[in-house]
Amino acid sequence: MKYKHLNGNNNPMPQLGLGVFRVENNDTVKDAVKHAIISGYRSIDTAWIYGNEEMVGRGIKEGMEAAGISRDELFITSKLWLDDFGRTQVAAGYQKSLDNLGLDYLDLFLIHWPGTDESLMIETWKGMEDLYRAGKVNHIGVSNFNIEHLEALKAQTTIKPEMNQVEFHPYMTQTSLRNYLKEEGIQMESWSPLMNGDILKDETVNEIAKAHNKSLAQIVIRWNIENDVVVIPKSVTPSRIEENIDVFDFSLTPEELKRISSLNENKRIGPDPAEFNGK
Repeated sequence: MKYKHLNGNNNPMPQLGLGVFRVENNDTVKDAVKHAIISGYRSIDTAWIYGNEEMVGRGIKEGMEAAGISRDELFITSKLWLDDFGRTQVAAGYQKSLDNLGLDYLDLFLIHWPGTDESLMIETWKGMEDLYRAGKVNHIGVSNFNIEHLEALKAQTTIKPEMNQVEFHPYMTQTSLRNYLKEEGIQMESWSPLMNGDILKDETVNEIAKAHNKSLAQIVIRWNIENDVVVIPKSVTPSRIEENIDVFDFSLTPEELKRISSLNENKRIGPDPAEFNGK
């Protein structure tokens, strides 16, 4: 495993974790999280709006027991939904996720979307700063923020986000945003790196996978890692969970990295952050 050192305190973030978007709040997600931890995953990413924090929390508990590890060996992320926007509401939104997960703290708490009201976004970030200053969360960041959103935070608040989790895959490489984040010292994280499986049909990725005797998913995950991006592929299948973390025994050549990046079409599979208001 490789780790990224965020700003803030010294607990590093694994560069590869398990995502649980669109997995219902049942034994499927619990067992996936448990199996991931047993298989060596140390980072789990969820969100209040996913509706599965409760069973994710049970999977974390069972996974820790089965793997014989303690809470401080894990890096758990959740996200604040737009219904809890506003400086005075952030703490309650955070506590909701903690209660659901059965945890005392999160390693990383993100604003899930910027929304379409800049002043409300700013006040919400100030609430995130309050949480951090109070020592209730190790790291704070954002998700789905464009450059203009981050510039607004920079101009009107004090603490810079440590993370921006965004849509990033070979068909949506976000070059301008990536360059901006690098300049600002904000870590980029990729959600839905496999495009809900669509990228696994790509001929270029297939050719490179055959050359390395790896799966197409492993190639895309490795491409994320070599682009210095934190990546959280989703799976509930034990064999794929194991496969997705088995990406640290090979490297892509500069030419292969370039070929994959050249697939970019600025093609989104999710909403446009400039327009999305949660509905």
